[in-house]
Amino acid sequence: MTHPASTSSSADGAPSRRVVVIGEEPVPPPPPFAAGATDSGPARPPLPAGDPATLGEPAARVVLKPRRAQPFHFRHPWVFDGAVQRIEAAGDFTTGSVADLVTDSGEWVARGLLHADANLKLRLYSWDQERPLDRGLFAERIASAASLRTRLFGAPTATDARRELFSEADGLTGLTVDRYGEYLTVQFTAGPLAAHQETVLDLLEAQFSPKGIFIRTEKGMGEAEAIHLTDGVVRGEAPPEGFAVEENGLSWGVDLAAGQKTGLYLDQRDNRRAAADLVAAATPGAKVLDLFCYSGGFGLTMLARGGATSVRGVDASESALGLAVMNAARHGSADACTWTNGKAFEVLDAMKASGERFDAVVCDPPKMTRTRKSVENALRGYHQLNASCLELLNPGGVLVTCCCSGLISREKFGQMLAGVAARVGRPLRILENRGAAPDHPTAPQVPESEYLKCLLCVAD
Repeated sequence: MTHPASTSSSADGAPSRRVVVIGEEPVPPPPPFAAGATDSGPARPPLPAGDPATLGEPAARVVLKPRRAQPFHFRHPWVFDGAVQRIEAAGDFTTGSVADLVTDSGEWVARGLLHADANLKLRLYSWDQERPLDRGLFAERIASAASLRTRLFGAPTATDARRELFSEADGLTGLTVDRYGEYLTVQFTAGPLAAHQETVLDLLEAQFSPKGIFIRTEKGMGEAEAIHLTDGVVRGEAPPEGFAVEENGLSWGVDLAAGQKTGLYLDQRDNRRAAADLVAAATPGAKVLDLFCYSGGFGLTMLARGGATSVRGVDASESALGLAVMNAARHGSADACTWTNGKAFEVLDAMKASGERFDAVVCDPPKMTRTRKSVENALRGYHQLNASCLELLNPGGVLVTCCCSGLISREKFGQMLAGVAARVGRPLRILENRGAAPDHPTAPQVPESEYLKCLLCVAD
């Protein structure tokens, strides 16, 4: 959506600057830019009216409502519609246009990219007024993220799988980049950044020299952010048939084109290993139930390094279970596995009715809420799931329970689990309260970036 400049005139006949009103009540327009001071304060320099589709000089100014600037001074990068008083523009702007964020008194705060049509109105990328928001800044952020992963994990190989760039934590809100060997998967979760897709892909090619780049879309983001992208190869080539990567000493087949997430749940890498080690110590020879198993990550790792003797994997996706079957064959553990295609709640009810029991249960559901309004409903869903899991667990068994909903805090998730233990009458001891692997860092100024909770528990 493009917003043309107004043709109205000021009292002296000079063209006035267009003001776009955001919010329910109109806000009187500020005085026109002038060389000298005005009654409302010192003059501000005019905004350039450059090409809104390019990075560089700002095409607009976003003015905050009174007393709304503190989170952005502390570098939270999301400016929602409700905090915005008005948008001022000297010319055209559109989704992806560079804009400056200022307080209601005109104090400069930060610089970012506008969204013309979304509730999340501005994504912030720079808090240095002298630094333009351009290709150079994006290139530096990508290089910094890649350098950190190399220091943590070493130079990548053809079988490595890791997150190379993680949105807010790496200074590029709305962009996630995962490496699978010599291929990259890219997710845009911000419409303004997706508007600069070709620039971002150019920079990723320059930094990583991949054989191929896949675009992967996240459910719900296309509508919320007006992102019109489709999954598939956008640069280079697709990997060969039977493509696999290494994790925890095991080979994992991945589907970069259609697999869940970006191909593999990389954030759970270290948790899969830790859970397997706990099973080996606490319940040797375990019979394992792996709910929402996807390609078998938790259960198959427990077989390979946790001393488990059998795994029952459950997932609603037939294609996911196809990957799990292939991975079990890769590991030589096909005979120890049973795979069930079905909805977790229904499968759990059937298992309880038949009297099945397990020594270890993994509960790793997909995100259950995307809005604050639905948090309480999601917590009820987590409660029901975990209560059923606990009812199926033998005394002294291991419960691995996870939550990837960023809007549910670690405290709230723990309180939910306490309620489950009280309802079922089974004391729980949390042995480890874990998060995402270190290639998925969090940003302290963005609490929402600490999204993954993984609790390793033992039930009496």
